[in-house]
Amino acid sequence: QVRLVESGGRLVQAGGSLRLSCAASERTFGIYTMGWFRQAPGREREFVAAISWATDTTYSADSVKGRFTISRDNAKNTVFLQMNSLKPEDTAVYYCAAFRGWSGTYYYPKTYNYWGQGTQVTVSS
Repeated sequence: QVRLVESGGRLVQAGGSLRLSCAASERTFGIYTMGWFRQAPGREREFVAAISWATDTTYSADSVKGRFTISRDNAKNTVFLQMNSLKPEDTAVYYCAAFRGWSGTYYYPKTYNYWGQGTQVTVSS
């Protein structure tokens, strides 16, 4: 069982930046693909970004491309989401997720086996 704990969410003004962190309990963290998803009230959970386990290749949704960056530190079992140029429409609960290995459906929530509890990001206009 992999336990994921997110942190870093808070209220920020539009145009500002935040860095979310997700700490994993798994000692073999390095073989897990990690992803960030978000869910706003009344909306489906949506893919934000993912980073593969083998090559650290990153993928991001069109809505955040150029503004958000996912990265990982395998030595610290942690994945990050650097969010710049934040917009009010980025307001959501952000979730960290993980699955072992790789899959071409990294953007699909059901691909992920493990989820954190979420951290609230609120962007004011």
